[in-house]
Amino acid sequence: MMTDRVIVVCTVIVAAIYFYATTLIPSLEIGDPLGPKAFPRLLGVALLMSAGLLALEIWKERKARAPQAAPAGSEGMRTIWVIAGVSVWTAAYYIVFEKLGYIVATTIYLFALMAWFHRDKWLANGLTAVLFSALSYLMFVKLDVNLPKGLLPF
Repeated sequence: MMTDRVIVVCTVIVAAIYFYATTLIPSLEIGDPLGPKAFPRLLGVALLMSAGLLALEIWKERKARAPQAAPAGSEGMRTIWVIAGVSVWTAAYYIVFEKLGYIVATTIYLFALMAWFHRDKWLANGLTAVLFSALSYLMFVKLDVNLPKGLLPF
């Protein structure tokens, strides 16, 4: 429960920083006045909507549940270790992103996270990681977004 609240707060903070960063993107003198800002802003809105949906889910769950005893101290420490581990894993993803390329780095990143959070579902985790990486790469290629190819020849 506490982990969900931390995720909501962190997501809102990241979305606020992201929206600020989109204001730094230069506007084009010709063509579409929104220009290159449209897609990043759309991602920012999706990020805020995700945080809102998670907050709504937490609120509904809290109303439905009867009051329980406070979680043990070890549960709080486990939450901190999970958040720290995901943060370190995300930093490692950013570091190897260019060298490995979008598809390989994203597949490894997603598979490892899903293997941790959804244990014993190897096939579903693997298929989800590969399909998401490949399909999102194709979508970005169609939008003329340059992503690092890394180890793959295409």
